[in-house]
Amino acid sequence: MNSRPARRAGAVGAVLALVGMLAACGGSADAGSSSADASDDLGLMTPGTLVVGMNLQFPPEMYLDDDNQPAGYDVDLLNALADDLGVELQIQNLDFNGLIPGLQSKQFDLVSVGLTATEERQQVVDFSRAYVPYTSVLAVPDGDTTDATVDAFDQAGVTITALQGSSGESLAQTSFPNATVSGFPDQNAALLEVATGRAQASVLEDYILAQYIKANPGQVQKADLPEPLDIGYGSWAVQKGNTALVDALDTFLCGQQTDGGLAALYEKNFEVPADEFPEMPSGC
Repeated sequence: MNSRPARRAGAVGAVLALVGMLAACGGSADAGSSSADASDDLGLMTPGTLVVGMNLQFPPEMYLDDDNQPAGYDVDLLNALADDLGVELQIQNLDFNGLIPGLQSKQFDLVSVGLTATEERQQVVDFSRAYVPYTSVLAVPDGDTTDATVDAFDQAGVTITALQGSSGESLAQTSFPNATVSGFPDQNAALLEVATGRAQASVLEDYILAQYIKANPGQVQKADLPEPLDIGYGSWAVQKGNTALVDALDTFLCGQQTDGGLAALYEKNFEVPADEFPEMPSGC
């Protein structure tokens, strides 16, 4: 979801990095056999390998660490998934806008970037159940004195930025229909528009804003709205029609949800106590 100083991913745009990570499981002969079987059953493009498209620019959810290796909540969860399925995990890091098209063109088996399962997206890809919760908020210039209401920003002449192609952009358009919504391919650029006064506000997830403020104090702040713009969940996206993989993902995520695995990884990466982990959708 798109680099600013708060993110440890240095490059933006059409940079493609392929990182292979082997999920540990048993002896080599048994692991190879189970990997191939799992791949055949799940419709993976390459037997024994789960290829995942990501945009590693969103610490602490997904980013490149100081050794230029994938890290964060999503990466930890994907490693657990690969271990559960008995397959090798390969991560492709590319621009956010290339993820769904890449999935459609079968560049990878799965997209892990906290996507909201909107009706429009469901026309072209399939989704797992939710794996990560997030809260959408409004960023404004530091010290902004505009009334902290949606109506105050929903005005002609007001420009609101968002990550291009994200659920935040869609949310901005529906929440502020009278304002001008401007999408940017990088979230850092969207926030810089606000910090420099070229835009009045930006819609994004609260954890991304917190990271930006931590790295860039005095530039922007969270608008003190009476309630968040939206509370939603991100899901994994897979190639359209691959119901076998969706079923396997849902089974894995239900197990992680009910045994506290999701909460533990959220606590580790977001530094939020496990007992404060937002309630996840029911159905497990």
